[in-house]
Amino acid sequence: MLVDIFARRYAAQPLWTSFGENERRLLVQSFRLLEEQVAPYYDAKGNATDEGKAFWSDLQSRLSMELGLRSLSTLNYSYQTSWNGNNFTQSGTWPMTKVCENWFMADLPYGGDTNRYVQERLSLIEIGFRMREEKIREINAGLDKRIADTRKWQPVLGGSDIGDVMRALNTKLNAEFHSAVDELNVRFRQAECDLHYHNGYIQIGSDALTAEHVQAPFWSIVAAPRWKNVDTDMKEAIDRRDTDGRDPAFYAARALESTIKIVSTAKGWTHGKEKGAHNFIDNLSSKNTGFIDQWEADALKWYFTNIRNPLGHGPGDQPMVALSPEQTTFAIESAMMWIKSLIRRSSL
Repeated sequence: MLVDIFARRYAAQPLWTSFGENERRLLVQSFRLLEEQVAPYYDAKGNATDEGKAFWSDLQSRLSMELGLRSLSTLNYSYQTSWNGNNFTQSGTWPMTKVCENWFMADLPYGGDTNRYVQERLSLIEIGFRMREEKIREINAGLDKRIADTRKWQPVLGGSDIGDVMRALNTKLNAEFHSAVDELNVRFRQAECDLHYHNGYIQIGSDALTAEHVQAPFWSIVAAPRWKNVDTDMKEAIDRRDTDGRDPAFYAARALESTIKIVSTAKGWTHGKEKGAHNFIDNLSSKNTGFIDQWEADALKWYFTNIRNPLGHGPGDQPMVALSPEQTTFAIESAMMWIKSLIRRSSL
């Protein structure tokens, strides 16, 4: 199975040219965060759990495959020791979390590629957080069914409705993961590396103010399954911007168009005769709906006319449309703000 990893997406980006205390601290902190809070291998009594074994085995397998390795580090150990004057060989198999740790914490070889070294290790963090996030989404989706099944044999627990108890535990589970994500992003800022984790991916972020008030709320709100295409296209826009790919703003516009279409359809305003984004915007601004004001509709249409359309159509014999880096970031962040506003207003 192919796995999208940070080290491959940003391989051509020289994000690190030296390895100092900031980088060392970030790697140790991020690994401990994954191992101790996101996916512990051991329970409170120090026993390896089935869930922990499965998680770390899967994580090790996924990353080692993408890096072209049989395993991240050696799976077994063997050494000579003595006791009561007798020499013997001590051997065994490393716990999978230790296999990952031994590779992750290995020193950067002298003269080694610093950029690759750090990117590959952050890829383990990215995959680990993504795996846990996917599992939590699965748990969330099945909560109502588990409550219904449990009520058949245990309607009450400790004097409380079992459904209330299970929902409270599920809320706690989500809150703990989101707290770990917030801490990881704080660690990124402390290390001054301008990275941000959201919805399964580590990508280059923005200035602290934009990250806090635009990007973080955006990624949170599009994490719901309904907005999957919006989330996917915006990640593509950022990846293309950060790796000098073609037309990143086009994908930001696609994300915005998907949002407008989803809102129009979910609210029952889509009539089937729409020919493009402008018609869907009219659905949102019509007198019958009054979802957005006319000036907002005009601004959205301007965005599609001047940003999406030139990038989405062949220029013929005219010069190829190209936005500057500053214009591209403006287009992406503008789309993010529009999407965030439209989704919040729709209450979807």
